[in-house]
Amino acid sequence: MRRQIVTSSNIKNAGYASDKGKESSLVADLKSLFKFPVLIANAVPVFAGFWLAIYFTEASFASNFDTFLLTIIGSTLVMAGALVFNNWYDVDIDTVMDRTKSRPTVTGNISLQTVLGIAVAASVLGLLLLSFTTLEAVLYAFIGWFTYVVFYTIWSKRRYTLNTVIGSVSGAVTPLIGWAAMESASHIVPIILALIIFLWQMPHTFAIAIRKYDEYKAANVKMLPVIHGMEITKRQMVVYIACLLPLPFYLFSLGTVFVVIATLLNIAYLALAISGLFSADTRKWADKMFMVSVNYLMVIFVAAIVVTLPWFS
Repeated sequence: MRRQIVTSSNIKNAGYASDKGKESSLVADLKSLFKFPVLIANAVPVFAGFWLAIYFTEASFASNFDTFLLTIIGSTLVMAGALVFNNWYDVDIDTVMDRTKSRPTVTGNISLQTVLGIAVAASVLGLLLLSFTTLEAVLYAFIGWFTYVVFYTIWSKRRYTLNTVIGSVSGAVTPLIGWAAMESASHIVPIILALIIFLWQMPHTFAIAIRKYDEYKAANVKMLPVIHGMEITKRQMVVYIACLLPLPFYLFSLGTVFVVIATLLNIAYLALAISGLFSADTRKWADKMFMVSVNYLMVIFVAAIVVTLPWFS
């Protein structure tokens, strides 16, 4: 029999591999804890709001770069704090649902006490950083945080199907935060962008609820398809998407190209939603709706940024 020779090099390599594995696991846990894709999705509208405020006030981005950093870092920390708090509070639900069983709050890789500490620290630090911009930006960030943590996570998620509508407010404030860091967000552009996010979140969340129907039912989360069925959920998705149709026409100040892109996107989104009313395979249709909705918001906000770049005009 061939003997395995153990050398110091083998031991070091094994230790290095183990350390790398632990490091990789920690990174994965932190991404899951902070819901990294959701953070990115929320940071884009903040950036868009800030950029468009620069554009409409004819200010210099370079001259306001310090304010931009405070805004983007501060708002991201506030959102991260809210999301981490949600993980801490929903650990019992996450234990039941397959899509959330790998979160560190469920696996125990990060203690619940540590998670709560991270949530509080991130929230406070984020609001503190935003306070160096404007009080209006702080106000919008706090409204988003309070709505998500208190009204959505603690109060409505387990009780009412309206939890989706309530939770949508927290996402809608993101362009208002970015704009308000530069000047008052009473301008029509940030208001319409906030309204777009608010309306979009309903069909987006309903698509997730249909795809994960069995998991939400097992966890006793009061999602619309679980309580009232698929057909009413499909109809509501059509209604909310139809409400998006007129909104781009309030944004002609961004240019005709933007209005055309947003309108065509809305029409395609609505057509797909209507097709669901006649679809025999609701799950397969919901998968398509989810994929479209995931990309919808990114296209809208990236387009708003691109059409206002100096070289575009």
